[in-house]
Amino acid sequence: MRLSDFDFELPAERIALRPARPRDSARLLVVRGSETSDRSVRDLPELLEPGDVLVFNDTKVIPAQLEGRRGDASIGATLHKREGPRDWQAFLRNARRVRPGDTIEFGERVSASLVAKHEDGSGLLHFLGDEPVELLLERAGRMPLPPYIASRRAVDEADRSDYQTMFAREEGAVAAPTAALHFTPELIEALQARGIGREVLTLHVGAGTFLPVKSERIDEHKMHAEWGRIDAATADRLNAARAEGRRLIAVGTTSLRLLESAADERGTIHPFEGDTAIFITPGYRFKAIDGLITNFHLPKSTLFMLVSALMGLDVTKAAYAHAVAEQYRFFSYGDASLLLPR
Repeated sequence: MRLSDFDFELPAERIALRPARPRDSARLLVVRGSETSDRSVRDLPELLEPGDVLVFNDTKVIPAQLEGRRGDASIGATLHKREGPRDWQAFLRNARRVRPGDTIEFGERVSASLVAKHEDGSGLLHFLGDEPVELLLERAGRMPLPPYIASRRAVDEADRSDYQTMFAREEGAVAAPTAALHFTPELIEALQARGIGREVLTLHVGAGTFLPVKSERIDEHKMHAEWGRIDAATADRLNAARAEGRRLIAVGTTSLRLLESAADERGTIHPFEGDTAIFITPGYRFKAIDGLITNFHLPKSTLFMLVSALMGLDVTKAAYAHAVAEQYRFFSYGDASLLLPR
Protein backbone atom coordinates (compact mmCIF):
# COMPACT_ATOMS: atom_id res chain seq x y z
CA MET A 1 0.00 0.00 0.00
CA ARG A 2 0.98 3.61 -0.51
CA LEU A 3 1.26 6.46 1.96
CA SER A 4 -1.41 8.45 0.14
CA ASP A 5 -3.94 5.69 0.95
CA PHE A 6 -3.84 6.83 4.58
CA ASP A 7 -4.46 10.53 4.04
CA PHE A 8 -7.56 12.42 5.13
CA GLU A 9 -8.66 16.03 5.57
CA LEU A 10 -8.44 17.42 9.09
CA PRO A 11 -9.25 21.07 9.86
CA ALA A 12 -6.65 22.60 12.17
CA GLU A 13 -9.33 23.64 14.66
CA ARG A 14 -10.06 19.98 15.39
CA ILE A 15 -6.63 19.55 17.07
CA ALA A 16 -7.04 19.67 20.85
CA LEU A 17 -4.58 21.93 22.68
CA ARG A 18 -5.83 21.03 26.18
CA PRO A 19 -7.42 17.87 27.59
CA ALA A 20 -11.07 17.52 28.54
CA ARG A 21 -11.84 18.36 32.17
CA PRO A 22 -12.65 16.15 33.95
CA ARG A 23 -10.70 13.62 31.94
CA ASP A 24 -13.48 11.07 31.58
CA SER A 25 -15.86 13.69 30.13
CA ALA A 26 -14.15 13.28 26.74
CA ARG A 27 -16.30 12.05 23.88
CA LEU A 28 -16.04 8.45 22.71
CA LEU A 29 -16.71 7.25 19.17
CA VAL A 30 -17.74 3.60 19.31
CA VAL A 31 -17.07 1.56 16.17
CA ARG A 32 -18.45 -2.00 16.22
CA GLY A 33 -17.68 -3.67 12.91
CA SER A 34 -18.76 -0.86 10.58
CA GLU A 35 -21.44 0.67 12.87
CA THR A 36 -20.66 3.88 14.75
CA SER A 37 -22.27 5.60 17.73
CA ASP A 38 -21.43 8.75 19.68
CA ARG A 39 -20.91 8.25 23.40
CA SER A 40 -18.75 9.46 26.29
CA VAL A 41 -15.73 7.87 27.93
CA ARG A 42 -17.83 7.70 31.08
CA ASP A 43 -20.09 5.21 29.24
CA LEU A 44 -17.34 2.58 29.01
CA PRO A 45 -18.72 0.39 31.83
CA GLU A 46 -21.97 -0.16 29.95
CA LEU A 47 -20.27 -0.44 26.55
CA LEU A 48 -17.96 -3.25 27.67
CA GLU A 49 -18.89 -6.73 28.84
CA PRO A 50 -18.31 -8.24 32.30
CA GLY A 51 -15.15 -10.30 32.06
CA ASP A 52 -13.44 -8.02 29.55
CA VAL A 53 -9.86 -7.13 30.47
CA LEU A 54 -8.45 -3.67 29.81
CA VAL A 55 -4.67 -3.61 29.34
CA PHE A 56 -2.96 -0.36 30.35
CA ASN A 57 0.58 0.97 29.92
CA ASP A 58 2.18 2.26 33.16
CA THR A 59 5.03 4.15 31.52
CA LYS A 60 5.74 7.61 32.92
CA VAL A 61 6.71 10.57 30.74
CA ILE A 62 9.99 12.24 31.61
CA PRO A 63 10.91 15.89 30.86
CA ALA A 64 12.79 14.81 27.75
CA GLN A 65 12.87 18.08 25.79
CA LEU A 66 16.14 19.96 26.28
CA GLU A 67 17.49 23.28 25.01
CA GLY A 68 21.24 23.80 25.15
CA ARG A 69 24.30 25.41 23.66
CA ARG A 70 27.63 24.37 22.27
CA GLY A 71 29.68 27.51 22.09
CA ASP A 72 27.56 30.09 20.26
CA ALA A 73 25.30 27.45 18.66
CA SER A 74 21.84 26.64 19.99
CA ILE A 75 21.23 22.87 20.12
CA GLY A 76 17.91 21.19 20.83
CA ALA A 77 17.59 17.59 21.95
CA THR A 78 14.57 15.32 22.32
CA LEU A 79 15.48 12.11 24.12
CA HIS A 80 13.76 9.07 22.63
CA LYS A 81 15.43 5.86 23.85
CA ARG A 82 17.57 5.02 26.85
CA GLU A 83 20.72 3.02 26.13
CA GLY A 84 22.24 2.91 29.61
CA PRO A 85 22.25 4.62 33.02
CA ARG A 86 23.61 7.86 31.53
CA ASP A 87 23.17 7.33 27.79
CA TRP A 88 20.21 8.38 25.64
CA GLN A 89 19.52 8.38 21.95
CA ALA A 90 18.21 11.82 20.99
CA PHE A 91 16.82 13.66 18.01
CA LEU A 92 18.94 16.78 17.61
CA ARG A 93 17.98 20.20 16.29
CA ASN A 94 20.81 22.12 14.55
CA ALA A 95 22.81 18.87 14.56
CA ARG A 96 25.27 20.22 11.97
CA ARG A 97 26.72 22.51 14.67
CA VAL A 98 27.79 19.69 16.96
CA ARG A 99 30.25 16.83 16.46
CA PRO A 100 31.14 13.67 18.40
CA GLY A 101 33.23 14.63 21.42
CA ASP A 102 31.55 18.03 21.82
CA THR A 103 29.85 18.95 25.11
CA ILE A 104 26.40 20.52 25.09
CA GLU A 105 25.39 22.68 28.06
CA PHE A 106 21.69 22.27 28.83
CA GLY A 107 21.49 24.54 31.83
CA GLU A 108 22.91 24.94 35.29
CA ARG A 109 24.94 21.83 36.15
CA VAL A 110 23.39 19.83 33.27
CA SER A 111 25.60 18.86 30.36
CA ALA A 112 26.11 15.95 27.99
CA SER A 113 28.73 14.89 25.51
CA LEU A 114 27.83 13.72 22.01
CA VAL A 115 29.17 10.18 21.75
CA ALA A 116 28.05 9.50 18.18
CA LYS A 117 26.00 11.17 15.47
CA HIS A 118 23.81 9.21 13.08
CA GLU A 119 23.01 9.81 9.44
CA ASP A 120 19.53 11.14 10.21
CA GLY A 121 20.97 13.88 12.45
CA SER A 122 20.12 12.12 15.71
CA GLY A 123 22.83 11.15 18.17
CA LEU A 124 23.86 9.33 21.32
CA LEU A 125 24.23 11.60 24.35
CA HIS A 126 26.16 10.75 27.52
CA PHE A 127 25.10 12.87 30.50
CA LEU A 128 28.04 14.07 32.56
CA GLY A 129 28.42 14.09 36.33
CA ASP A 130 27.33 11.84 39.18
CA GLU A 131 23.74 12.88 39.76
CA PRO A 132 21.05 10.56 38.37
CA VAL A 133 19.93 11.57 34.90
CA GLU A 134 16.34 11.77 36.18
CA LEU A 135 17.35 14.63 38.49
CA LEU A 136 19.17 16.41 35.65
CA LEU A 137 16.08 16.20 33.44
CA GLU A 138 13.83 17.52 36.20
CA ARG A 139 16.21 20.46 36.48
CA ALA A 140 16.67 21.30 32.81
CA GLY A 141 14.03 19.49 30.78
CA ARG A 142 10.43 20.18 29.86
CA MET A 143 7.55 17.91 28.94
CA PRO A 144 7.90 16.78 25.33
CA LEU A 145 4.48 17.75 24.01
CA PRO A 146 3.81 16.64 20.43
CA PRO A 147 4.84 19.16 17.74
CA TYR A 148 1.23 19.85 16.74
CA ILE A 149 0.62 21.23 20.26
CA ALA A 150 4.02 22.70 21.10
CA SER A 151 4.08 24.67 17.85
CA ARG A 152 0.81 26.41 18.77
CA ARG A 153 1.26 27.20 22.47
CA ALA A 154 3.93 27.17 25.15
CA VAL A 155 4.42 24.12 27.35
CA ASP A 156 3.38 25.10 30.88
CA GLU A 157 3.13 23.73 34.40
CA ALA A 158 -0.32 22.20 33.77
CA ASP A 159 1.20 19.87 31.19
CA ARG A 160 3.30 18.20 33.89
CA SER A 161 0.15 16.56 35.22
CA ASP A 162 -2.09 16.71 32.14
CA TYR A 163 0.40 14.69 30.07
CA GLN A 164 0.63 11.84 32.61
CA THR A 165 -1.87 9.02 33.01
CA MET A 166 -3.18 7.93 36.41
CA PHE A 167 -1.21 4.69 35.90
CA ALA A 168 2.18 6.37 35.30
CA ARG A 169 4.82 4.63 37.40
CA GLU A 170 7.81 3.45 35.34
CA GLU A 171 9.87 6.43 34.17
CA GLY A 172 11.16 6.33 30.63
CA ALA A 173 8.59 7.54 28.08
CA VAL A 174 9.00 10.67 26.02
CA ALA A 175 5.39 10.59 24.85
CA ALA A 176 2.28 9.69 26.83
CA PRO A 177 0.15 6.60 26.15
CA THR A 178 -2.64 9.05 25.48
CA ALA A 179 -5.69 6.74 25.43
CA ALA A 180 -5.23 6.21 29.17
CA LEU A 181 -5.27 9.96 29.83
CA HIS A 182 -9.09 9.70 29.83
CA PHE A 183 -9.25 7.37 32.84
CA THR A 184 -10.01 8.56 36.37
CA PRO A 185 -10.22 6.70 39.70
CA GLU A 186 -14.01 7.06 39.54
CA LEU A 187 -14.16 5.46 36.09
CA ILE A 188 -11.90 2.61 37.18
CA GLU A 189 -14.15 2.00 40.18
CA ALA A 190 -17.21 1.83 37.89
CA LEU A 191 -15.43 -0.59 35.56
CA GLN A 192 -14.48 -2.82 38.47
CA ALA A 193 -18.07 -2.82 39.71
CA ARG A 194 -19.13 -3.98 36.24
CA GLY A 195 -16.72 -6.93 36.44
CA ILE A 196 -14.21 -5.56 33.96
CA GLY A 197 -10.62 -6.55 34.71
CA ARG A 198 -7.41 -4.56 34.48
CA GLU A 199 -3.83 -5.55 33.69
CA VAL A 200 -0.72 -3.40 33.30
CA LEU A 201 2.40 -3.66 31.16
CA THR A 202 5.21 -1.21 30.37
CA LEU A 203 6.20 0.22 27.00
CA HIS A 204 8.38 3.32 27.06
CA VAL A 205 6.94 5.38 24.22
CA GLY A 206 9.62 7.01 22.08
CA ALA A 207 9.58 10.31 20.19
CA GLY A 208 9.77 8.24 17.03
CA THR A 209 6.01 7.90 17.34
CA PHE A 210 5.77 11.47 16.01
CA LEU A 211 8.13 11.02 13.07
CA PRO A 212 6.42 11.30 9.69
CA VAL A 213 6.45 8.44 7.22
CA LYS A 214 8.54 9.79 4.34
CA SER A 215 8.44 6.89 1.90
CA GLU A 216 5.44 6.62 -0.44
CA ARG A 217 5.74 2.85 -0.15
CA ILE A 218 4.85 2.16 3.46
CA ASP A 219 6.76 -1.14 3.55
CA GLU A 220 9.96 0.91 3.21
CA HIS A 221 9.34 2.81 6.48
CA LYS A 222 11.64 1.92 9.37
CA MET A 223 10.11 2.09 12.85
CA HIS A 224 12.17 3.29 15.82
CA ALA A 225 12.53 0.65 18.52
CA GLU A 226 10.91 1.07 21.93
CA TRP A 227 11.60 -0.88 25.12
CA GLY A 228 8.83 -2.86 26.76
CA ARG A 229 8.15 -5.47 29.44
CA ILE A 230 5.39 -7.97 30.26
CA ASP A 231 6.21 -10.05 33.32
CA ALA A 232 5.44 -13.76 33.58
CA ALA A 233 2.58 -13.36 36.06
CA THR A 234 0.83 -10.81 33.84
CA ALA A 235 1.28 -13.00 30.76
CA ASP A 236 -0.21 -15.96 32.64
CA ARG A 237 -3.27 -13.95 33.69
CA LEU A 238 -3.80 -12.61 30.18
CA ASN A 239 -3.57 -16.11 28.68
CA ALA A 240 -5.98 -17.45 31.30
CA ALA A 241 -8.49 -14.72 30.45
CA ARG A 242 -8.32 -15.58 26.76
CA ALA A 243 -8.68 -19.29 27.51
CA GLU A 244 -11.89 -18.42 29.37
CA GLY A 245 -13.23 -16.59 26.33
CA ARG A 246 -12.78 -13.12 27.82
CA ARG A 247 -11.82 -10.26 25.55
CA LEU A 248 -8.51 -8.41 25.84
CA ILE A 249 -8.93 -4.74 24.97
CA ALA A 250 -5.76 -2.71 24.68
CA VAL A 251 -5.92 0.81 26.09
CA GLY A 252 -3.77 2.60 23.56
CA THR A 253 -1.72 1.57 20.57
CA THR A 254 1.33 1.20 22.83
CA SER A 255 -0.30 -1.59 24.85
CA LEU A 256 -1.51 -3.19 21.62
CA ARG A 257 1.91 -3.13 19.99
CA LEU A 258 3.60 -4.75 22.99
CA LEU A 259 0.93 -7.44 23.34
CA GLU A 260 1.25 -8.30 19.66
CA SER A 261 5.05 -8.33 19.96
CA ALA A 262 4.84 -10.81 22.84
CA ALA A 263 2.28 -13.15 21.24
CA ASP A 264 3.15 -16.21 19.17
CA GLU A 265 1.24 -17.39 16.11
CA ARG A 266 -1.25 -19.29 18.28
CA GLY A 267 -2.06 -16.15 20.26
CA THR A 268 -0.21 -17.17 23.42
CA ILE A 269 1.30 -14.14 25.15
CA HIS A 270 4.81 -14.80 26.45
CA PRO A 271 6.82 -12.84 29.02
CA PHE A 272 8.66 -10.09 27.18
CA GLU A 273 11.51 -7.73 28.01
CA GLY A 274 13.38 -5.86 25.32
CA ASP A 275 12.93 -3.75 22.22
CA THR A 276 10.10 -3.89 19.74
CA ALA A 277 9.88 -2.13 16.40
CA ILE A 278 6.67 -3.83 15.27
CA PHE A 279 4.97 -2.01 12.37
CA ILE A 280 1.31 -2.97 11.98
CA THR A 281 -0.34 -2.20 8.64
CA PRO A 282 -3.39 -3.55 6.79
CA GLY A 283 -3.03 -7.27 6.18
CA TYR A 284 -1.61 -7.92 9.64
CA ARG A 285 -3.30 -10.76 11.53
CA PHE A 286 -3.93 -9.76 15.14
CA LYS A 287 -3.04 -12.51 17.60
CA ALA A 288 -3.46 -11.14 21.11
CA ILE A 289 -6.18 -8.47 21.26
CA ASP A 290 -9.90 -8.25 20.62
CA GLY A 291 -10.38 -4.50 20.68
CA LEU A 292 -8.71 -1.15 21.19
CA ILE A 293 -9.38 2.13 22.97
CA THR A 294 -7.39 4.88 21.29
CA ASN A 295 -7.38 8.57 20.44
CA PHE A 296 -7.66 9.92 16.90
CA HIS A 297 -4.39 9.85 14.97
CA LEU A 298 -2.61 11.95 12.38
CA PRO A 299 -3.15 11.49 8.64
CA LYS A 300 -0.48 9.29 7.03
CA SER A 301 0.82 8.21 10.46
CA THR A 302 1.88 4.71 11.48
CA LEU A 303 -0.85 4.79 14.16
CA PHE A 304 -3.58 5.55 11.61
CA MET A 305 -2.21 2.58 9.66
CA LEU A 306 -2.46 0.40 12.77
CA VAL A 307 -6.11 1.38 13.32
CA SER A 308 -6.79 0.69 9.64
CA ALA A 309 -5.24 -2.75 10.03
CA LEU A 310 -7.60 -3.50 12.92
CA MET A 311 -10.85 -2.13 11.51
CA GLY A 312 -10.21 -2.00 7.76
CA LEU A 313 -9.16 1.09 5.83
CA ASP A 314 -12.63 1.94 4.48
CA VAL A 315 -14.28 1.62 7.90
CA THR A 316 -11.51 3.68 9.52
CA LYS A 317 -11.76 6.47 6.96
CA ALA A 318 -15.54 6.57 7.34
CA ALA A 319 -15.25 6.70 11.14
CA TYR A 320 -12.71 9.53 10.97
CA ALA A 321 -14.88 11.46 8.50
CA HIS A 322 -17.76 11.09 10.97
CA ALA A 323 -15.51 12.30 13.81
CA VAL A 324 -14.48 15.38 11.82
CA ALA A 325 -18.08 16.17 10.85
CA GLU A 326 -19.26 15.76 14.46
CA GLN A 327 -16.44 17.98 15.72
CA TYR A 328 -14.55 15.44 17.81
CA ARG A 329 -11.26 16.70 19.21
CA PHE A 330 -8.17 15.03 17.71
CA PHE A 331 -4.74 13.78 18.76
CA SER A 332 -3.01 13.50 22.14
CA TYR A 333 -5.30 15.78 24.19
CA GLY A 334 -8.37 14.92 22.14
CA ASP A 335 -11.31 12.54 22.34
CA ALA A 336 -11.21 8.74 22.16
CA SER A 337 -12.60 5.82 20.19
CA LEU A 338 -13.58 2.29 21.17
CA LEU A 339 -12.78 -0.03 18.26
CA LEU A 340 -14.30 -3.50 18.20
CA PRO A 341 -13.69 -5.38 14.95
CA ARG A 342 -16.04 -8.10 13.74
